[in-house]
Amino acid sequence: MTSLKWKTIIATAAVASLGSLAIAAAPTQAASPVHSGAAARGGATVPDLTPRQLAELPLTDRHLTRHERHNLAVVLRAYYSAEGDHIDVPTFVGSFAKDGVFNDMVAGQAYRGEALGSVLPYMKSLFSDVHRDLKRITVNGDVISIELSIDGTFDGQLQTPAGVLKGNGNKVAAPTADFWYLHDGKVEQFNCFPGYSKMYSDMGVKWDWAGAVGKN
Repeated sequence: MTSLKWKTIIATAAVASLGSLAIAAAPTQAASPVHSGAAARGGATVPDLTPRQLAELPLTDRHLTRHERHNLAVVLRAYYSAEGDHIDVPTFVGSFAKDGVFNDMVAGQAYRGEALGSVLPYMKSLFSDVHRDLKRITVNGDVISIELSIDGTFDGQLQTPAGVLKGNGNKVAAPTADFWYLHDGKVEQFNCFPGYSKMYSDMGVKWDWAGAVGKN
């Protein structure tokens, strides 16, 4: 098991969407202590986080119950399974309950069932090194709230109403808030609030306010 440097923990699962296009953020450094390959995909019990791992996480409260530690481990495993270097769709989808849903609250998109996994490969096609820098984690029973940044390099292609926007190598750092709601060790609802304005700006998209005003 590879040790983690959680001060710069970068994770994913958070899956966001650009309009009707979905993207996710993922870790690019270190291995996850809660990822266990086939065992994870089979729904086996997620290993508990060690005291050292907990100490290195940006937690707002370190006095977690065993139940809360388990929920946190499930969420971190979901992030890790969406990492650009080794996307694991079955593990990510397996983190959700049968009727679980991921909601992009900004774009107004909802993903259920097979659609939960379809967004991960597409995300990688936009930002091959996409990852999440977790800034602040709050665990309250079955609810986990995370302040983070979606980081990556725009080296893919984005289909837009005006045509294809080709990657230009720009670095992206979009402020985001994630809210995970779990029950019996499974994600029932995952609400993501990505900072699209900052993300698009980082990608080189310039808002044409003058053109918009001129159309009024």
